[in-house]
Amino acid sequence: MGIALTVVSLIGAVLSLSTVSTFLYHRETPVIKFSFLEFSKDGDLIIGGIFSLDSTQGTNNHGYHTFMQKISLMSRYFFSKSILFLELLFARAVIFTVEEINKNPTLLNGVTLGYRIYNGCGGDGPIRAAIEAATSGEKCSKRVQALIGHSSSGVSKNINLLVGVLDIPLISHLSTCACLSDKRIHPTFFRTVPSDQFQISALVQLMKHFGWQWVGIIHSAEVYASDGAAEFIKQGKVEGICVEYAISFDLYDIKNEQKVTEKLKASTSSVVLLYMSLTYMRALFKKVDTNNLPRKQWIGSEAWISQVDLASIGSKNVLHGAMGFFDCSFSPSNTTKLCTGGEDLRTISSAYTNTALRSVRNVYTAVYSIAHALNALLQCENGLNPTTGKHCVNNTDVQPKQVLEHLKLVDFTVLNGYKVSFDENGDTAAQYDLLNWQYKEGGSVNVITIGQYDSSLPEGHRFRFTPNTTIVWALNSTEPPKSVCRDACPAGSRKAVNKQAPVCCFDCFECPEGGINSSDCFLCTAEFWPNDKKDKCIPKPTEFLSFPEIMGTILTAFTCFGVFLSILIFIIFLVHKETPIVRANNSELSFLLLLSLKLCFLCSLTFIGRPSDWSCMLRHTAFGITFVLCISCVLGKTIVVLMAFRATLPSSNAMKWFGPTQQRLSVLAFTLIQVVICILWLTINPPFPNKNVRSFKDKIVLECALGSPIGFWAVLGYIGLLALLCFILAFLARKLPDSFNEAKFITFSMVIFCAVWIAFIPAYVSSPGKFTVAVEIFAILASTFGLLICIFVPKCYIIIFKPEQNSKNYVYAHYTTVMNQTDLLI
Repeated sequence: MGIALTVVSLIGAVLSLSTVSTFLYHRETPVIKFSFLEFSKDGDLIIGGIFSLDSTQGTNNHGYHTFMQKISLMSRYFFSKSILFLELLFARAVIFTVEEINKNPTLLNGVTLGYRIYNGCGGDGPIRAAIEAATSGEKCSKRVQALIGHSSSGVSKNINLLVGVLDIPLISHLSTCACLSDKRIHPTFFRTVPSDQFQISALVQLMKHFGWQWVGIIHSAEVYASDGAAEFIKQGKVEGICVEYAISFDLYDIKNEQKVTEKLKASTSSVVLLYMSLTYMRALFKKVDTNNLPRKQWIGSEAWISQVDLASIGSKNVLHGAMGFFDCSFSPSNTTKLCTGGEDLRTISSAYTNTALRSVRNVYTAVYSIAHALNALLQCENGLNPTTGKHCVNNTDVQPKQVLEHLKLVDFTVLNGYKVSFDENGDTAAQYDLLNWQYKEGGSVNVITIGQYDSSLPEGHRFRFTPNTTIVWALNSTEPPKSVCRDACPAGSRKAVNKQAPVCCFDCFECPEGGINSSDCFLCTAEFWPNDKKDKCIPKPTEFLSFPEIMGTILTAFTCFGVFLSILIFIIFLVHKETPIVRANNSELSFLLLLSLKLCFLCSLTFIGRPSDWSCMLRHTAFGITFVLCISCVLGKTIVVLMAFRATLPSSNAMKWFGPTQQRLSVLAFTLIQVVICILWLTINPPFPNKNVRSFKDKIVLECALGSPIGFWAVLGYIGLLALLCFILAFLARKLPDSFNEAKFITFSMVIFCAVWIAFIPAYVSSPGKFTVAVEIFAILASTFGLLICIFVPKCYIIIFKPEQNSKNYVYAHYTTVMNQTDLLI
C-alpha cells in the first residue's frame, strides 16, 4: 500500500512539476488554476466521481510542455453545444443521492458523506482526474474511499488500472465491456449496469426462443462491437445458432456500404443482428440505400435500439423495436424541435431533465452501494464487526481496501423493489426491456415493450412476455419469420454434418426402418416402433385372435354350430337307439364318436383369446387327445366292418377276437398313447405365451410358442398315423355290398380329414400373426365337420326321411349273408 501510494504521489509530483515549469516558461500568460474538481462537499467520508462534463476542454501544445486551458463550465452551461448534459445529470445524481443518504437516519448512523466530482474530459483528462482524486486531501482519511465512473468502458478500464493499485474500488454506471469482468486484471471494478456478456446472452436466448438458427451480423468497426459479435458467435454456437456472415462496417471505407448491400441481398437468413453504436447506426442507414435492401428482421443492440430518431433515416418500416424520449435543442435539425428560449424548464423534457433513465438509476444505485458497504464496515458488536468478525473500524480509520471488501457483500433493495448485489465478477443482474418498433401511418413509430429479460431468474424463466401485447414482425407478418439454413429433416431421416458448410446447414439421410429422427437414427427396441412423426418410440400394438373381431366371431359361430349339430345327431341316435341303423356297427362306438366330435369342436375355442400359460398348454393337448379319441373310434368302427364280413367266411372266428370289449380297449389304448405324448411334452418343454416381434415390424403378435417343436409334431404325427391307418382299412372295405355303405362313408371322411391336415402344414407355416391360429382352427373345424357329416348325416337321413329302410325286414332282405352276426347287425 505504501509503495503504491508513493508511486501515485510521484506521478502527481511529476505532473505538478510539469505544470510549474510550464507556468515559469509562460510567466507572461495569465495564471489559470489547474484542477479537474468541479463539485465538492466535505464529509466524514468522501465519495469521488469522474464524468466527462465538458468535451471542449483541451490542451495547448508549447514544445515539450502542455497544460490545460480550462474555461468555466458553468459560465458556458446554457450557451455551448459541447456541454454533455447527460454527464452533468450523472454528477447531479451523485449530489442528490449523497444528500438523500445524509438525511437517512437509518444509514451510516450519523456519519456524513461528502463528494468530490471531477471533470474527466479531453484525451488524458480522465487519467489526470483519477490521479487528482486518488492523491487529493490533506490526510489519508480525507481521500476518496471509492470512485464512481466512467461512462466509457475504455476510460473506466484505464482508471481502474491506475486506482486499483491503491485498492480504491471503482463503480461504473455505463461501462458495459465484458473485459472488465476479469477479476485477475480488474479486482477492484464493480458496475451497476449489466455487462455486455448479459446482453449477448439475452440476444442468443431471444434467437433461440423464436427458433432463429441462421442469422447474419453487421457490427461496427470498433472494439465494443467486434468483441460483442465474437461473443455472440461463441454463445450462439452452443445453442445451435449459426452465423451466415459477420460484416464489419467502417465509417471511413467508401466501399463498405456496397459490401453490406450485396451481402444482405445474397444472404438466405431472415434475421440480422445490428451490433453497433448509435453513431455507426446512423451512418449505416444514411449511406446504404434502404429502399434497395431486402426486408429483414432487424435485431439491435442497446446502443441504438432506443433511439427513435432513427425512424426518419431510410425507407419506411425498415427497422423494428426502439425506445426514445422527446428532446429539444438550441439548433435546428430534422428530428428535434427548435427551442425558443422561453420554455418553462419544469415542462421541458431533455437529456438533463430526464431522471427516469436507467443510466441515472445506475448512478443512484452506485452511490447507495458504497453507502451500504460503509454502513456494514462501521457496524460494531462487542468490539467486532458482525459481517467479517474483524475488529471494529472507526470512521476516521476507514481505508479503501476495507470498503472494497464490504462492497462484495452488499445486498439491498432500492427503487420500487430493485434488488442490488454484485456477483463474483463485480456485475449486477441484467434486466432488459424487450422492445418492438410498430410503425403508424405517416411514418411515425410506436415503441412497445413486449417483454422483459431478467438474468437473475432461473434458466428457462428469464424471458417474460407482456400478456395481450401484439408483436409486429417484418413485412407486417402475423407470425415470427423463419430463419434456418435447412429445414428439419423429414420423418424417418437423420441429419448429418456437412463438413463444407456450417453445422446448421446439414444434410438429411433416410433412417433404416424402425429408426426415429436423431443424430444417429436411433433404432427402437423390439417392442417399440416409431410414431407417425418418427420423433419418438411408442409401444407396438399387440395382436391376437379375439372374440370381438370379425374373424374370431365367424370361427366361434362355426364352432357353436358344429357343437349344436353334434348334440342334435346325438339326440336323434339316442331316440332311435333300438333301430337297426343305430345298432349296426356298434352303437356304443357311435355315441363315443359323437362325444369326441363335440369335444373337437369345443377345443377350437381354446385357440381364441389372449394367450396365457394355461390356455397355451390346454389348446394343443386338448386338440391332440380329442382328435386321437375321435380317430380311434372311427378306426374301431372300420375294423368292426372288416371283421364282420371276414367272419362270414367258413371256419372264421374273427369277431371272437374283436368283440365289444376289445373295441373299447383299442380306443382306450390308442388314446392313452397320445396322453403319454402330451404329458412328456408338457413336462419337458411345454407351450407358453410369446410376444412375436419378428413376423411384423410395426406390431407384436401374441401367440403360443410351441415350446418343444418335437412334442407338437409328435402329437400331429400320431394323429396322422391313425388317420392314415383308418383310411387304408376303410379303403380295403370299400367293395362291401352297396346298400351297406358304412366303409365308403368312412373312406370319404378320411380322405377329407387327410386332405385338410396335409394342406394345413404349408398354410400353418406361411400364415402370419393371428392368421396362423385361424388356419389351425379352420383345420380343426373342417376335419371335424368332415367326419360328422360323412359318417352320421347319411344315417340321419335314413332315420328321418326313409324310415322304411331302418327295419329288420329290410336289413334281412339285403344282408342274408350276415344275418347270423347279431353283434354286428341287429
